[in-house]
Amino acid sequence: MGKSKGNRITITLEGDYKSNEISKRKNGIFRYTSSKNKRNTPNRIELKKFCPYCNKHITFKEIK
Repeated sequence: MGKSKGNRITITLEGDYKSNEISKRKNGIFRYTSSKNKRNTPNRIELKKFCPYCNKHITFKEIK
């Protein structure tokens, strides 16, 4: 019998944009992919990461 994949899943993080913050460099939505352990962090993750569209660090939230 093979090993199970475990509780680690791949998640997508999307930027929390305000309407007036976009268009400093170019328009669009930037997304990161990461992984998390479902057992240790059952809630949605929020991380501050760099957005190349805004040219600064903003909060990225987990989406489905």
